[in-house]
Amino acid sequence: MKEPSPSPTPRTLTKADVVHSVRELTGLSWGEASGLVESLLEVMKETLEAGDSLKISAFGSFLVRVKRARRGRNPQTSEQITITPRRVLTFKPSLVFRQALNRARGHE
Repeated sequence: MKEPSPSPTPRTLTKADVVHSVRELTGLSWGEASGLVESLLEVMKETLEAGDSLKISAFGSFLVRVKRARRGRNPQTSEQITITPRRVLTFKPSLVFRQALNRARGHE
């Protein structure tokens, strides 16, 4: 069986696209749908900035990981440097989402 080829140019979903979809699904006005999306994103952002995890059932989890300081090297000069500690955001899709994603692309 031949593997389906990936789409030549993947489309990027923008915030405006999300607002449009919310409008279509709910019948809200543009301003109401925009306010709803903005509020949701703000709650998510505040939660993650506080260092808490965010779990959305059947979708996945957003986790804040702390990376310690470590030794590194400047690839242009080979100079040894210390990479500062930082927090990074990771996303782990749920099993339901992973299965749906693979079904959608014919990989299951």
